[in-house]
Amino acid sequence: MYIFQRAINRATLSLASILSVTSLAISPAHAVEQGGTITPMGITDFSAGMLPPPSPYGTVGVRTSYYSAKTLRDAKGDKIPNDFELDVKSVSLAYFYMTEWELFGASVGFGGILPLIDIEGSVNVATPFGQLAIEGSDFGLGDVDIFPLMLAWQAPPNLFVNAGLQVQLPTGDYDVSKAFNAGVNHWTITPFLAGTYITDSGFEVSTNVTVNFNTVNPDTDYTSGIEYRQEFGVGQHIGPWTAGVGGYVYQQISDDKGPGSGDGNRARVFAVGPAVNFFQPGLPMVSLHAFKEFGAENRAEGYNVALRLSMTF
Repeated sequence: MYIFQRAINRATLSLASILSVTSLAISPAHAVEQGGTITPMGITDFSAGMLPPPSPYGTVGVRTSYYSAKTLRDAKGDKIPNDFELDVKSVSLAYFYMTEWELFGASVGFGGILPLIDIEGSVNVATPFGQLAIEGSDFGLGDVDIFPLMLAWQAPPNLFVNAGLQVQLPTGDYDVSKAFNAGVNHWTITPFLAGTYITDSGFEVSTNVTVNFNTVNPDTDYTSGIEYRQEFGVGQHIGPWTAGVGGYVYQQISDDKGPGSGDGNRARVFAVGPAVNFFQPGLPMVSLHAFKEFGAENRAEGYNVALRLSMTF
């Protein structure tokens, strides 16, 4: 779907915060400081390579999502018996504007995303004195994303490509003493490249590739490693509907650095599930998917459900 669907900032368990609370030298059980991707996953599926056309007032989008996990896996992919639970509900508002300008033969655009996060979780942490139950919640503004540059190309009639830069600002609620936070307290720079190909018979293959470069969290002196993510959608167009499967591949490609980073805590996870999209000119675009994660290492493993709507004015 349109790039606005990169909407919601993921918010997950912060073992660095747990370390601060417990004052124990516990080695983190999962990767990157917040235990999940720094930018959200499960955002794009169908039409990933398409951006909105130039218009007088731009494109407005809304995305609601729900992520739930009850499994935390170690570096070997084994389940950690710690009664882990995480639930994240989010709503994002997005605005994107495609101009009449051209650069390298592409239409030029820009935009931004404002997320609202409701996160709740619990986990048992092993200490020299037995299990310590940690639980908490947070509700508030997540980390705002801005897109200072988006470029969109079309190779008629069936190929669509876009590329650009996403910058995630540390605007979200964050408290180093809390186990669960809506924000991550550092900057993330993300170049992206996406493409969509639709055959004459209506069969679609779409993908979106992003790479996260993270700065240091000044409150914990922890720097999360570089993250690679590729999302996809494969399906068939039937009138205004597109139905098929979508998902994502996530792999951390460099080590974490900082207190408690251990051997680098590189994470990975895969996800797949059904996806459906409705688009008819003059009406809002609607998209729904439900993905199940699997093959996780050094991170949570759960379910991802998202409903997205957008309209160009």
